[in-house]
Amino acid sequence: MLRRIRELFNDVLRQADLLLLALCGGASLFGVLMVSSATRYMHTNRLVLVQAAALVIGVLLYLLVSQIDVGELVKYWKWIFLVGIGFILLLATPLGIDGGTGNRAWLDFPFLPVKVQPAEIVKITFILVLAKQLAWLKENRDLKSVTSVAMLAVHFGVIFVLYYKISGDMGSALVFLFIFACMCFVAGVALRWFLIGGGAAALLFYAMWDLNLLDSYMKKRFIVLFDHSYDPLNTGWQQTRSLLTLGGGKIFGQGLFKGVQTQSEAASSLPHRHTDFIFSVIGEELGLVGCLLTLALLTAIVLRCVYVARHAKTRLESYVCIGVAGMIIFQVIVNVGMCLFVMPVIGLTLPFISYGGSSLVMLFAAMGLVSGVHGRAKPDWLR
Repeated sequence: MLRRIRELFNDVLRQADLLLLALCGGASLFGVLMVSSATRYMHTNRLVLVQAAALVIGVLLYLLVSQIDVGELVKYWKWIFLVGIGFILLLATPLGIDGGTGNRAWLDFPFLPVKVQPAEIVKITFILVLAKQLAWLKENRDLKSVTSVAMLAVHFGVIFVLYYKISGDMGSALVFLFIFACMCFVAGVALRWFLIGGGAAALLFYAMWDLNLLDSYMKKRFIVLFDHSYDPLNTGWQQTRSLLTLGGGKIFGQGLFKGVQTQSEAASSLPHRHTDFIFSVIGEELGLVGCLLTLALLTAIVLRCVYVARHAKTRLESYVCIGVAGMIIFQVIVNVGMCLFVMPVIGLTLPFISYGGSSLVMLFAAMGLVSGVHGRAKPDWLR
């Protein structure tokens, strides 16, 4: 019995992309360490234990998902699409809560000890269904045609509008937009459609701004980017604290568990330090060197996804890998930009590093899809 279990485990390891697993695991372990430092002032280990448990579950899910053939999985694209829609609609039920963020972006299941962020699940379902759609259009129609682009736009529009309308979570909604753009670009959608879409989005944003159709808090978050002195005690408070924290670390940092802002219990200290602004914690305690190494590790994960995409056996599998890479790229850019006060605060966390159980588990599931593509790109005798 033990021999059979050992052989099964060895088969699972042979199928999985161990390099990608090592990169994701290393980033997550570092994340647990930084969450521990960022929550030390709370005098509780609960969040650290949740993050560590999510890491263990995530690794197991990574190995399990690595065994799945993406090509076979997307044959059930209709069900996958409905699962994504279902999770979004659950936010409109009594299970949907704001989770303290001001957005109805969380689900509170009474039988689970932690809250679930459905956007993390919907990102994966969206990537899978969009990859299927792009592959089908590539093989059966012209991706540059009006009809094909309209079909893609409708798919994206349904997910984007429905999710934002129910949750009010613009950050996660924009992740869907970036994933959509990356996958369509790689698939070969004509550049003119990106220019048309970008121009239309810019005009729409300008019209909503000019007609005061945007929420006042959202307008203020854009204004403060260009005038840091605007509303420093309210709208600009979080990012002002973030810059102060980052600057305090200089080159080598103040030392792990020794950051002045990070370890302070004062209400005037860095807010959301274990989620949105954990990159600032890294900057204060580990300095510029720690920040650069963190970005290098996350970049390595993205490059591994792109490498697997380039060597995938089918277009569909390649598109899935690019979608996962795009998801990581956008969240890293926006989160770091928030901490540097060059992008508005829209509630996006730093992948693998920030606290968030459901986010970490689903990140490993997404990476498991990439791992499965890598395993099936090998010759049969190497599997």
